[in-house]
Amino acid sequence: MTYNPDLLNKAKRHPEKQKNPDRPAGRKPEWIRVKAPQGETYQETKEIVRRHKLTTVCEEAGCPNIGECWQQKHATFMIMGEVCTRACAFCNVATGKPEALDKLEPLRVGVAVMQMGLKHVVITSVDRDDLEDSGADHFVKTIQAIRMKAPGTTIEILPGDFRGKTADWDHVINARPDVFNHNLETVPRLYPTIRPGARYFRSLSLLQRVKEVDPHQFTKSGLMVGLGETKEEVAQVMDDMRAAGIDFITIGQYLQPTPKHAPVDRWVTPDEFAELEKTARRKGFLMVSASPLTRSSHHAGEDFERLKAAREAQLTKRAAE
Repeated sequence: MTYNPDLLNKAKRHPEKQKNPDRPAGRKPEWIRVKAPQGETYQETKEIVRRHKLTTVCEEAGCPNIGECWQQKHATFMIMGEVCTRACAFCNVATGKPEALDKLEPLRVGVAVMQMGLKHVVITSVDRDDLEDSGADHFVKTIQAIRMKAPGTTIEILPGDFRGKTADWDHVINARPDVFNHNLETVPRLYPTIRPGARYFRSLSLLQRVKEVDPHQFTKSGLMVGLGETKEEVAQVMDDMRAAGIDFITIGQYLQPTPKHAPVDRWVTPDEFAELEKTARRKGFLMVSASPLTRSSHHAGEDFERLKAAREAQLTKRAAE
Protein backbone atom coordinates (compact mmCIF):
# COMPACT_ATOMS: atom_id res chain seq x y z
CA MET A 1 0.00 0.00 0.00
CA THR A 2 1.07 3.60 -0.45
CA TYR A 3 0.11 5.23 2.84
CA ASN A 4 2.66 7.88 3.80
CA PRO A 5 3.62 7.80 7.53
CA ASP A 6 4.97 11.35 7.28
CA LEU A 7 1.48 12.49 6.35
CA LEU A 8 0.01 10.68 9.36
CA ASN A 9 2.54 12.32 11.70
CA LYS A 10 1.82 15.72 10.18
CA ALA A 11 -1.91 15.21 10.70
CA LYS A 12 -1.33 14.33 14.36
CA ARG A 13 0.67 17.51 14.90
CA HIS A 14 -1.72 19.71 12.93
CA PRO A 15 -5.20 18.15 12.90
CA GLU A 16 -6.60 21.10 10.88
CA LYS A 17 -10.19 20.42 11.86
CA GLN A 18 -11.44 22.78 9.15
CA LYS A 19 -14.61 23.71 11.03
CA ASN A 20 -17.01 25.96 9.16
CA PRO A 21 -17.38 29.02 11.44
CA ASP A 22 -20.45 30.20 9.54
CA ARG A 23 -22.45 27.03 10.12
CA PRO A 24 -22.49 25.33 13.53
CA ALA A 25 -22.11 21.58 13.20
CA GLY A 26 -25.22 21.09 15.36
CA ARG A 27 -27.55 22.46 12.66
CA LYS A 28 -28.19 20.55 9.46
CA PRO A 29 -27.83 22.73 6.36
CA GLU A 30 -30.53 22.86 3.69
CA TRP A 31 -28.73 20.42 1.41
CA ILE A 32 -28.77 17.62 3.98
CA ARG A 33 -32.51 17.57 4.64
CA VAL A 34 -34.75 14.81 3.25
CA LYS A 35 -38.48 14.10 3.06
CA ALA A 36 -40.14 11.85 5.62
CA PRO A 37 -40.78 8.25 4.43
CA GLN A 38 -44.20 7.83 2.84
CA GLY A 39 -46.07 6.39 -0.14
CA GLU A 40 -47.82 3.15 -1.08
CA THR A 41 -44.72 1.39 -2.41
CA TYR A 42 -42.81 2.34 0.72
CA GLN A 43 -45.49 0.58 2.80
CA GLU A 44 -45.39 -2.48 0.50
CA THR A 45 -41.63 -2.78 0.94
CA LYS A 46 -42.01 -2.40 4.69
CA GLU A 47 -44.64 -5.16 4.73
CA ILE A 48 -42.41 -7.61 2.81
CA VAL A 49 -39.52 -6.94 5.20
CA ARG A 50 -41.78 -7.49 8.23
CA ARG A 51 -43.48 -10.60 6.79
CA HIS A 52 -40.16 -12.38 6.36
CA LYS A 53 -38.84 -11.18 9.74
CA LEU A 54 -35.84 -9.52 8.10
CA THR A 55 -33.62 -6.69 9.25
CA THR A 56 -32.53 -3.79 7.04
CA VAL A 57 -29.62 -1.46 7.59
CA CYS A 58 -31.93 1.23 6.21
CA GLU A 59 -33.80 1.18 9.54
CA GLU A 60 -31.09 0.02 11.95
CA ALA A 61 -28.56 2.65 10.87
CA GLY A 62 -31.16 5.40 10.42
CA CYS A 63 -30.29 5.98 6.75
CA PRO A 64 -31.58 9.36 5.48
CA ASN A 65 -32.45 7.82 2.10
CA ILE A 66 -34.89 5.18 3.38
CA GLY A 67 -37.97 6.97 2.01
CA GLU A 68 -36.56 7.26 -1.51
CA CYS A 69 -35.13 3.73 -1.61
CA TRP A 70 -38.14 1.90 -0.15
CA GLN A 71 -40.47 3.83 -2.44
CA GLN A 72 -38.47 2.30 -5.32
CA LYS A 73 -38.47 -1.17 -3.69
CA HIS A 74 -34.76 -0.96 -2.92
CA ALA A 75 -33.58 -2.26 0.43
CA THR A 76 -30.28 -3.29 1.99
CA PHE A 77 -30.78 -6.45 4.03
CA MET A 78 -28.73 -6.79 7.22
CA ILE A 79 -28.13 -10.42 8.11
CA MET A 80 -26.96 -12.20 11.28
CA GLY A 81 -29.14 -10.22 13.67
CA GLU A 82 -29.57 -6.70 14.98
CA VAL A 83 -26.75 -6.71 17.56
CA CYS A 84 -23.12 -6.01 16.62
CA THR A 85 -20.06 -7.15 18.55
CA ARG A 86 -18.24 -3.90 17.79
CA ALA A 87 -18.96 -0.34 18.89
CA CYS A 88 -18.02 2.06 16.09
CA ALA A 89 -18.49 5.69 17.07
CA PHE A 90 -20.43 6.54 13.89
CA CYS A 91 -22.88 3.62 13.75
CA ASN A 92 -26.39 3.44 15.20
CA VAL A 93 -26.59 -0.37 15.23
CA ALA A 94 -26.88 -1.79 18.76
CA THR A 95 -23.77 -3.25 20.38
CA GLY A 96 -23.82 -6.26 22.70
CA LYS A 97 -23.99 -10.05 22.78
CA PRO A 98 -25.77 -11.33 19.63
CA GLU A 99 -28.16 -14.26 19.52
CA ALA A 100 -27.36 -17.51 17.69
CA LEU A 101 -27.52 -17.41 13.91
CA ASP A 102 -30.92 -18.05 12.33
CA LYS A 103 -30.24 -20.89 9.90
CA LEU A 104 -33.40 -20.11 7.91
CA GLU A 105 -32.51 -16.46 7.38
CA PRO A 106 -30.65 -16.96 4.05
CA LEU A 107 -33.72 -18.63 2.55
CA ARG A 108 -36.05 -15.89 3.81
CA VAL A 109 -33.78 -13.27 2.24
CA GLY A 110 -33.87 -15.18 -1.06
CA VAL A 111 -37.68 -15.36 -1.01
CA ALA A 112 -38.00 -11.66 -0.16
CA VAL A 113 -35.67 -10.70 -3.03
CA MET A 114 -37.80 -12.82 -5.37
CA GLN A 115 -41.09 -11.31 -4.15
CA MET A 116 -39.78 -7.76 -4.38
CA GLY A 117 -38.60 -8.42 -7.94
CA LEU A 118 -35.21 -6.87 -7.26
CA LYS A 119 -32.75 -6.57 -10.14
CA HIS A 120 -29.93 -5.80 -7.71
CA VAL A 121 -29.73 -6.48 -3.99
CA VAL A 122 -27.30 -5.37 -1.29
CA ILE A 123 -26.55 -7.66 1.67
CA THR A 124 -24.71 -6.32 4.69
CA SER A 125 -24.36 -7.55 8.26
CA VAL A 126 -23.44 -6.74 11.80
CA ASP A 127 -19.93 -7.74 12.86
CA ARG A 128 -20.00 -11.20 14.44
CA ASP A 129 -16.62 -11.52 16.15
CA ASP A 130 -18.25 -14.10 18.43
CA LEU A 131 -18.39 -16.65 15.60
CA GLU A 132 -15.42 -18.78 14.56
CA ASP A 133 -15.73 -17.68 10.91
CA SER A 134 -17.23 -14.24 11.74
CA GLY A 135 -20.29 -15.28 9.74
CA ALA A 136 -18.52 -15.95 6.43
CA ASP A 137 -20.48 -19.15 5.73
CA HIS A 138 -23.77 -17.38 6.51
CA PHE A 139 -22.90 -14.83 3.81
CA VAL A 140 -22.17 -17.63 1.37
CA LYS A 141 -25.47 -19.37 2.15
CA THR A 142 -27.34 -16.09 1.66
CA ILE A 143 -25.73 -15.54 -1.74
CA GLN A 144 -26.61 -19.10 -2.73
CA ALA A 145 -30.23 -18.70 -1.59
CA ILE A 146 -30.65 -15.52 -3.63
CA ARG A 147 -29.16 -17.21 -6.68
CA MET A 148 -31.61 -20.10 -6.21
CA LYS A 149 -34.75 -17.99 -5.67
CA ALA A 150 -33.91 -15.00 -7.87
CA PRO A 151 -31.29 -16.10 -10.42
CA GLY A 152 -31.60 -12.88 -12.42
CA THR A 153 -30.75 -10.65 -9.47
CA THR A 154 -27.23 -9.26 -9.21
CA ILE A 155 -25.74 -9.36 -5.71
CA GLU A 156 -23.67 -6.78 -3.86
CA ILE A 157 -22.31 -7.64 -0.44
CA LEU A 158 -21.09 -5.29 2.28
CA PRO A 159 -19.45 -7.49 4.93
CA GLY A 160 -17.10 -6.76 7.80
CA ASP A 161 -13.43 -7.72 7.81
CA PHE A 162 -13.89 -11.31 9.17
CA ARG A 163 -11.10 -10.49 11.66
CA GLY A 164 -8.52 -10.69 8.89
CA LYS A 165 -8.80 -14.45 8.30
CA THR A 166 -7.80 -15.11 4.70
CA ALA A 167 -9.61 -18.47 4.54
CA ASP A 168 -12.89 -16.75 5.47
CA TRP A 169 -12.23 -13.96 2.98
CA ASP A 170 -11.67 -16.53 0.22
CA HIS A 171 -14.80 -18.50 1.17
CA VAL A 172 -16.96 -15.43 0.59
CA ILE A 173 -15.03 -14.20 -2.47
CA ASN A 174 -15.42 -17.62 -4.11
CA ALA A 175 -19.21 -17.37 -3.76
CA ARG A 176 -18.77 -14.76 -6.51
CA PRO A 177 -20.96 -11.81 -5.54
CA ASP A 178 -21.17 -9.31 -8.37
CA VAL A 179 -19.85 -6.48 -6.17
CA PHE A 180 -17.69 -6.89 -3.07
CA ASN A 181 -18.09 -3.73 -0.99
CA HIS A 182 -16.22 -3.05 2.24
CA ASN A 183 -16.08 0.48 3.62
CA LEU A 184 -12.88 2.04 4.95
CA GLU A 185 -15.22 4.66 6.49
CA THR A 186 -12.56 7.22 7.49
CA VAL A 187 -8.87 8.12 7.39
CA PRO A 188 -6.29 6.10 9.37
CA ARG A 189 -5.67 8.82 11.97
CA LEU A 190 -9.30 8.64 13.12
CA TYR A 191 -9.58 4.85 13.39
CA PRO A 192 -8.78 4.65 17.15
CA THR A 193 -11.77 6.86 18.00
CA ILE A 194 -14.17 6.28 15.08
CA ARG A 195 -13.60 2.64 14.14
CA PRO A 196 -11.68 1.14 17.10
CA GLY A 197 -12.52 -2.51 16.39
CA ALA A 198 -11.16 -2.39 12.85
CA ARG A 199 -7.75 -1.88 11.26
CA TYR A 200 -7.19 0.33 8.22
CA PHE A 201 -4.69 -1.89 6.42
CA ARG A 202 -6.68 -5.03 7.23
CA SER A 203 -9.65 -3.55 5.38
CA LEU A 204 -7.46 -2.50 2.46
CA SER A 205 -5.92 -5.98 2.33
CA LEU A 206 -9.37 -7.58 2.18
CA LEU A 207 -10.32 -5.53 -0.87
CA GLN A 208 -6.97 -6.22 -2.51
CA ARG A 209 -7.47 -9.94 -1.85
CA VAL A 210 -10.76 -9.86 -3.78
CA LYS A 211 -8.90 -8.73 -6.89
CA GLU A 212 -6.18 -11.34 -6.38
CA VAL A 213 -8.67 -14.20 -6.13
CA ASP A 214 -11.17 -12.96 -8.73
CA PRO A 215 -9.93 -10.02 -10.86
CA HIS A 216 -13.29 -9.76 -12.61
CA GLN A 217 -15.21 -9.10 -9.38
CA PHE A 218 -16.04 -5.44 -8.82
CA THR A 219 -14.73 -3.90 -5.59
CA LYS A 220 -16.20 -0.89 -3.84
CA SER A 221 -15.46 1.14 -0.72
CA GLY A 222 -16.81 4.23 0.99
CA LEU A 223 -15.73 7.18 3.11
CA MET A 224 -17.58 9.52 5.44
CA VAL A 225 -16.39 13.12 5.58
CA GLY A 226 -17.06 15.75 8.19
CA LEU A 227 -15.37 13.85 11.03
CA GLY A 228 -12.23 16.00 11.21
CA GLU A 229 -10.23 14.54 8.33
CA THR A 230 -8.09 16.77 6.10
CA LYS A 231 -8.18 16.98 2.31
CA GLU A 232 -4.65 15.59 2.17
CA GLU A 233 -5.70 12.56 4.21
CA VAL A 234 -8.72 11.89 1.97
CA ALA A 235 -6.52 12.12 -1.13
CA GLN A 236 -4.08 9.65 0.44
CA VAL A 237 -6.89 7.18 1.17
CA MET A 238 -7.96 7.45 -2.47
CA ASP A 239 -4.42 6.57 -3.53
CA ASP A 240 -4.41 3.58 -1.17
CA MET A 241 -7.74 2.41 -2.59
CA ARG A 242 -6.43 2.60 -6.13
CA ALA A 243 -3.28 0.71 -5.12
CA ALA A 244 -5.61 -2.04 -3.86
CA GLY A 245 -7.46 -2.07 -7.19
CA ILE A 246 -10.76 -0.68 -5.88
CA ASP A 247 -13.15 0.16 -8.73
CA PHE A 248 -15.81 2.28 -7.07
CA ILE A 249 -15.59 4.89 -4.29
CA THR A 250 -18.53 6.47 -2.46
CA ILE A 251 -18.15 9.60 -0.34
CA GLY A 252 -20.90 11.03 1.86
CA GLN A 253 -21.47 13.39 4.77
CA TYR A 254 -21.25 11.87 8.24
CA LEU A 255 -24.45 12.35 10.25
CA GLN A 256 -24.43 11.92 14.03
CA PRO A 257 -27.08 9.27 14.89
CA THR A 258 -27.45 10.22 18.57
CA PRO A 259 -25.73 12.55 21.05
CA LYS A 260 -23.71 9.54 22.28
CA HIS A 261 -22.02 9.11 18.91
CA ALA A 262 -19.09 11.04 17.44
CA PRO A 263 -20.08 14.66 16.75
CA VAL A 264 -20.16 16.17 13.28
CA ASP A 265 -16.98 18.22 12.92
CA ARG A 266 -18.30 20.23 9.99
CA TRP A 267 -20.76 20.19 7.12
CA VAL A 268 -19.01 19.57 3.81
CA THR A 269 -20.57 21.70 1.07
CA PRO A 270 -21.91 20.38 -2.26
CA ASP A 271 -19.12 22.28 -4.05
CA GLU A 272 -16.53 20.46 -1.95
CA PHE A 273 -18.13 17.13 -2.81
CA ALA A 274 -17.91 18.06 -6.49
CA GLU A 275 -14.17 18.67 -6.02
CA LEU A 276 -13.78 15.33 -4.23
CA GLU A 277 -15.48 13.62 -7.17
CA LYS A 278 -13.14 15.30 -9.65
CA THR A 279 -10.12 14.24 -7.59
CA ALA A 280 -11.31 10.63 -7.41
CA ARG A 281 -11.95 10.48 -11.17
CA ARG A 282 -8.46 11.84 -11.86
CA LYS A 283 -7.05 9.04 -9.73
CA GLY A 284 -8.65 6.43 -11.98
CA PHE A 285 -11.72 5.02 -10.22
CA LEU A 286 -14.20 3.43 -12.63
CA MET A 287 -17.09 4.91 -10.66
CA VAL A 288 -17.41 7.75 -8.17
CA SER A 289 -20.41 8.82 -6.12
CA ALA A 290 -19.80 11.87 -3.93
CA SER A 291 -22.55 14.00 -2.42
CA PRO A 292 -23.85 14.94 1.03
CA LEU A 293 -26.44 12.12 1.02
CA THR A 294 -24.34 9.48 -0.75
CA ARG A 295 -24.41 6.14 1.09
CA SER A 296 -22.83 2.81 0.13
CA SER A 297 -26.02 1.20 -1.11
CA HIS A 298 -27.87 4.30 -2.33
CA HIS A 299 -28.73 3.84 -6.03
CA ALA A 300 -26.70 0.61 -5.93
CA GLY A 301 -28.60 -1.00 -8.81
CA GLU A 302 -28.25 1.96 -11.17
CA ASP A 303 -24.62 2.37 -10.13
CA PHE A 304 -23.91 -1.29 -10.89
CA GLU A 305 -25.13 -0.80 -14.46
CA ARG A 306 -22.91 2.28 -14.80
CA LEU A 307 -20.00 0.34 -13.32
CA LYS A 308 -20.35 -2.40 -15.95
CA ALA A 309 -20.59 0.20 -18.71
CA ALA A 310 -17.48 1.98 -17.41
CA ARG A 311 -15.49 -1.28 -17.45
CA GLU A 312 -16.62 -2.04 -21.01
CA ALA A 313 -15.59 1.44 -22.12
CA GLN A 314 -12.22 1.02 -20.42
CA LEU A 315 -11.60 -2.36 -22.09
CA THR A 316 -12.63 -0.99 -25.47
CA LYS A 317 -10.25 1.95 -25.07
CA ARG A 318 -7.36 -0.33 -24.10
CA ALA A 319 -8.02 -2.61 -27.07
CA ALA A 320 -7.91 0.37 -29.42
CA GLU A 321 -4.59 1.67 -28.08
